[in-house]
Amino acid sequence: MTAVRRRSAGSAALLGVLSLTLLLNGCGGGTSERSEGTERQAPEQKPKTPVRLLGDGSTSITGRQPYQPRFRELRPGQKPPQFVVFSWDGAGEDSKKLFSRFRKAGKKYGASQTYFLSGVYLLPEGQKKRYAAPGHGHGASDIGYLKDENVRATLRQIRGAWLDGSEIGTHFNGHFCGANGVGSWSVEQWKSEIRQARWFVQNWKTTTGWRGGKPLPFNYSTELVGGRAPCLEGQRNLLPAARQMGFRYDSSGNGTQVWPGKKSGLWDLPLQQVPMPGREFETLSMDYNFLANQSVTVNGPVEKRAAYGKQMRDGLLAGFNRAYTTNRAPMVIGNHFEDWNGGVYMDAVEDVMKTVCPKKGVRCVSFRQLVDWLDAQDPRVLAKLRTLEVGERPAGGWRSFLSLNSGRNVQAR
Repeated sequence: MTAVRRRSAGSAALLGVLSLTLLLNGCGGGTSERSEGTERQAPEQKPKTPVRLLGDGSTSITGRQPYQPRFRELRPGQKPPQFVVFSWDGAGEDSKKLFSRFRKAGKKYGASQTYFLSGVYLLPEGQKKRYAAPGHGHGASDIGYLKDENVRATLRQIRGAWLDGSEIGTHFNGHFCGANGVGSWSVEQWKSEIRQARWFVQNWKTTTGWRGGKPLPFNYSTELVGGRAPCLEGQRNLLPAARQMGFRYDSSGNGTQVWPGKKSGLWDLPLQQVPMPGREFETLSMDYNFLANQSVTVNGPVEKRAAYGKQMRDGLLAGFNRAYTTNRAPMVIGNHFEDWNGGVYMDAVEDVMKTVCPKKGVRCVSFRQLVDWLDAQDPRVLAKLRTLEVGERPAGGWRSFLSLNSGRNVQAR
């Protein structure tokens, strides 16, 4: 759940292979990665180093993650790519099977994605006392716990998502909002929450007893580099905690379609205000926020649901086109694996993915891939990009506007 934008200038109110090869080969339109600051990195068919189990065998080191592009610095006067990030809060696989649905969609349309896993989704309910929820006591959780069969399914999807080239971030654990929620947490409480989110992933064999299960193919100590706070609350103390815990970015803010900068040492990659078609205000680029300005309830009138889905689709596409044709600011889209209003928001998101990812110059990436690209750029160029307002075109065109590039050839990690 997230903050809801009800007015364009008002306050927020609370109410959560054609395949990846396209991403690496230019996402359609005949544009190569090299022309827009990326370079293809082929997936590894086998690990270059032997698989090394970590801890109790829940996670492992298997080599470089497949399907990761190598990013290069923009050349002088070169137009930046249009990045689009599809991200998911909670990221559990339940009976709706939306995690597996969007993994398939990502492979079909060439989109790496970020899955913000709620750590308690890997903790069986019988083991819930292992979670010491800051300010709430052992076992408390406002999102509950998954059934064992869904914990198993979530593990399968997390494993597959990483092998697809997508990112496993965090939505933290108990999803506490409002009074006594994450907004009231201290830096030390946030650090505890992050440690526990990592621990639940790194020790699922201990908590489930499924010793024969296949390990996750990554080291979560290094894989986890960013997250999104429940309800977009608590960022003030989250940021210093996250930085101390090794994060590189945060997506807990409420922002606009401009080029990102850093806050407290982390890349600040907020959800963004996008048009609400037919209305005189904008809302955040997330399913819940459209819902909150439409039906309010998750079970709105059946006869209006198709219009709700179309409004979200058109709003996201309007936001995309505004950036794509002007300042090229990365577009951030956030959602939940929910079938609210009959699933119309899920259909809208998949339609947007299908529409935008194959376009010329577009890169549908994870947050981790986006910050890799940002870190590879000349800071002077990024500063210049940040001078562009929402919907503002570069004066004199890109060749003139970005002529400050030093010409360094800096590749991302």
